[in-house]
Order: sequence, then structure tokens, then C-alpha cells
Amino acid sequence: MTTHSAELIVDCSKIISNISHLKSLIRTESKFMFIVKSNAYGHSLKEIVKNLESYVDAFGVVRMEEAILVRKATSKPILLMQGIYTESEIKTAKENNIQVVIHKMSQFELIGKNDSELGLWIKINTGMNRLGLSQEELKLVYKKGIIGSDSVLMTHMACGDDPDDPMNKMQINNFEKAFDLVERKTKRSICNSACLINFPELSFDWVRSGIAAYGGEFKNLNLKTAMTFRAPIISIRNIRKGERVGYGGRMKASEDMRIAIVYAGYADGIPQTTTDGTKVLVNDRQAKIFGRVSMDLVSIDITNLPQVSENDLVSFWSEELPINEFSNNNGLISYELMTRISSRVKVKVI
Repeated sequence: MTTHSAELIVDCSKIISNISHLKSLIRTESKFMFIVKSNAYGHSLKEIVKNLESYVDAFGVVRMEEAILVRKATSKPILLMQGIYTESEIKTAKENNIQVVIHKMSQFELIGKNDSELGLWIKINTGMNRLGLSQEELKLVYKKGIIGSDSVLMTHMACGDDPDDPMNKMQINNFEKAFDLVERKTKRSICNSACLINFPELSFDWVRSGIAAYGGEFKNLNLKTAMTFRAPIISIRNIRKGERVGYGGRMKASEDMRIAIVYAGYADGIPQTTTDGTKVLVNDRQAKIFGRVSMDLVSIDITNLPQVSENDLVSFWSEELPINEFSNNNGLISYELMTRISSRVKVKVI
């Protein structure tokens, strides 16, 4: 490193390995959409798309700005997953060959006669109660002839990460009813990452996976954390028994200790609420966070690691220390950790 900074290294070979594993779970005829919303989960959208386009069938984003950026990087299909809201967005979608999700009646009214020029994905509310048409609205739209064989009927699973939750069966049944309403003339997509892993038989025509491709789906141990988030040690000090560390003096030394100060904090993306004892890696050995995370610094206990010195790199998550260990130990989800990485962190895609 030429200057002190936290850095994020995204390993595309691990993403490719994860995608290959996920594809092995689903039907051979199912197509794989790689979800790269929120700047590819905080990981350099344009570079990720360029490196991964030959391994997936399409890309999914949420905002039009990202859809346009992805279009500049690939000719693969792109889906704008939360729809269009203005005439100008319709024009942009047509000009850039961007498919769109329709989740409410007013969007059908907006596209009007333009529907034949747009690739339409029709989102159904099967019980999650966020976005999506009701069964009655779907029936009305279908009777108007707007939904065709090239359209994709889709929904989103609320509890796909818990295969025993009864809501899964309810949503699956409601989705089947919706498919019957359109006389089984559309394509289908129900699986997000969790659903893909726990209900691969529902892969149908399309699966939509983002977090699992990055190794953030913790219930599948064959997936690898595809990024390393790390920062250098900029100071090491000895403290005596009874001395306190950091803001609020939250942690008190129960014995004479050796602590290292790491050059990263909540301004880089490490949650300020991170608990004491959260594991990190330094020189392939485990250490623990000791004291409150501040804006720019984290202190760790290296009492039992005498070989550690300044400028050594400390990893908060990596393939060897999966991101889910950090998130689970702190009552968070891996999605949040990935997307909170700040712009001042140096990102390298390999």
C-alpha cells in the first residue's frame, strides 16, 4: 500500500465459483440473472459487470442510472426491478433495451401503447405485501391483452431463508394461482438467492441471485466470501491492567495487554455498534475487537500475537473469515455490511 487506507478487494474468481455452484442447484433450462443493484452490493458495478457477463444470462438493477451504466458495459439483458415512473424513463428504457418490472396498475396506464416495445416483468403480491399486483388486478390486466408469452410473471419470497416458515407455502400457492390466471402463457421467476438455495425446484425460467454470488448467503457452506475488507495497523501500544480503551472507556484491561490500532472505522463501513470480541484476522491469526469503533479507528487485542507489528493488515472479512461471521455476531445481515462500504475505501476488482 502506498498510503494508509482501508481497502476492499473483490475476487471475481470466487464470484464465478459461487455462480457455478448456484447454477448446479437449479434446472438446466433456467436462466441466471445476476443482481448488481446498489453499485453491485457496494462493489464497483461497471468492473463487476465486465468481468462477469460471460457467466450469467442477465443483470438486475433497481435505479435507471445503474441500468444505463450496466448497458454501457454489456449487451446482455438488463432488468429494472422496481419499475418505471415517468415518460422519460419509458423513453430511456426503450432506447437502451432495458426490461422493466411492473408492480402497480398506474404503471400499466403509463406505458400505454408502449408495452409492446418494452420487455415486461409482472410482479405479483403473493403475501409479502410490499410491491406487486393483486390477483384481481392481474386478471384485469391479462384480459386487456397487455401480458403476453414474452412477459415474465414474478414474485419475491419473504421467508425463503427459512424453509420451514409456513409463509413460503402460502406464497408458492398464490404464485401458482396467478400463473393459472394468465393461463400459464408467461415465463416465471420466483427464486431470489435464499429461495434458490432452499427451493431449487422453483427455479422455473429465471432465477435472480445477488447476495449468494458474493458468498453472503450464510446457510450454504459451499459459497465463498468473495471480498476482503482490510486496513493496516498504524500504532501498537501496551496498556496496564485496569486501563480503559477508546470512547467511553467501554473496555477495561483485565490484565496487562498489547493492543493494535487499525486505520478504519465507521466512516469506512465498520458499524459503530460492532461488539467487543468480534473476530478479525491479522497474519492469518485471530484477534478480537477491543473497545468502541470510532470514525477512523478500531482497536484490537493482540496480547497473544507477539509477531504482529505496525503496517500489518487486519481483515474484517475475507474467504478465511466469512462476512457472515461478522454480521451474525453483531445482529446484522451481510447485505448491510457490503453496501455500507464508504467511497473513501480503496476498491480493487481482481
